[in-house]
Amino acid sequence: MADLTTDTTIVGRGNKDGARLFREWFDGLTQAAAEERGGAYVFVMGSLVELLRTFDLPIVFPEINSLQTAVRRVAHEYLNEAEDYGYSPDICGYVKADVATQLRGGELPMGRIPKPAIAVYTNACNTYIKWAEIWERMYHVPTFTLDVPGTRGEGAQTWRGHPDFENDCRYVQAQLQELIPLLETVTGIAFDIDRLRESMREANTMSRAWKRVLELNQARPSVFNALTDGTIFLGVANGFRGSPEGARYFEDLVEEMEYKSANGIGTLTDEQYRLIFVGVPCYPIFRRFSEMFTELGGNFVTSTYLRFASGGTSWGFEYDLDHPIESLAEGVLISVRDAMDNMFFQTGILLEMFDTFRADGIVYHPIKSCRTVSTGLADNRRALMKERDVPSLFIESDMMDRRVVSEAQLKNRIDAFFEGLAARRQQAAIRDP
Repeated sequence: MADLTTDTTIVGRGNKDGARLFREWFDGLTQAAAEERGGAYVFVMGSLVELLRTFDLPIVFPEINSLQTAVRRVAHEYLNEAEDYGYSPDICGYVKADVATQLRGGELPMGRIPKPAIAVYTNACNTYIKWAEIWERMYHVPTFTLDVPGTRGEGAQTWRGHPDFENDCRYVQAQLQELIPLLETVTGIAFDIDRLRESMREANTMSRAWKRVLELNQARPSVFNALTDGTIFLGVANGFRGSPEGARYFEDLVEEMEYKSANGIGTLTDEQYRLIFVGVPCYPIFRRFSEMFTELGGNFVTSTYLRFASGGTSWGFEYDLDHPIESLAEGVLISVRDAMDNMFFQTGILLEMFDTFRADGIVYHPIKSCRTVSTGLADNRRALMKERDVPSLFIESDMMDRRVVSEAQLKNRIDAFFEGLAARRQQAAIRDP
């Protein structure tokens, strides 16, 4: 990847440290389970970990736990167990893997998760609400739905100072003020606003750094792969948001990516095509899925996934520590709204990405397990192509279920896409020699 002068103590550090932090995170969850401490079950879109940390709750991300079963090639065992228990093959694969995890007493490939003491989630995904009801029935724990207003239409976002935005902030804030006494009751710990400020301060550091990391991938060649490396970064962004470890990790990550950018060190030795990824990755064959692009010189320079699954960090929003509750409400509103926009109002966002990252093509990846992300992608693709002549690929598989993943079919479609990219480049060279 790099020449002999490359500082190997910097290059590759983000992936190595990310893997270490992930192991430590699961070790902590395993210990919490052994001590029979109840955890806070949350999701990646609007997790509120900054607030939950102030109550010493172990943070459990069922989405992340489930995808780990797929990456480690055992998801089919969990899916089969949930289906034998009575869940339909059409239900979200993440949900079914989590159901099987609960039936196994929290056992996962990387450790064991504690039972829930409370579930806190937003309406960013309709599945979240039904998923939490499963835990409610299993464990008789309280659940809290934070209803976050979405954008009323494409391009209709409002911001601070606009009456609609201010009303939406107050609506979210009122719900947070209902959540705090519930958390006090569940944990027996009094709310400490100074602890919240500390957590928010660390989250601010992470947000600044993550925004810079994304910007640095505008470099040519790009300094990381948004699909593979980006998934590691997302894991840390969610699991360690609001913690000193997470903040320091992302500061180090900025140093690594700035070093690579300054020295022309790309994640590929020969980057031929810069791509944008839309959807959720194919985890059952995660490494091979990425290789089918990289071995043809294609690298994913950014993705909608890095925006809607980053817990709000991609926006670069920073909290006002003098007004923590009000600012937390504003941050949740902006991040969850942005996450929903990246699923439902993608056309303008993708065109902006395409120009900013000087991309060569866009890859759409709808999946069987997640209709929230996948519904409308075909229509979105047509709308984007009507707006501009942008090369795009539409391939289908799944994020969990290997039964609907055909590597041979994927490769045929991907190879044809790259042939089309090469032909377009040759035609452009003829037109503009």
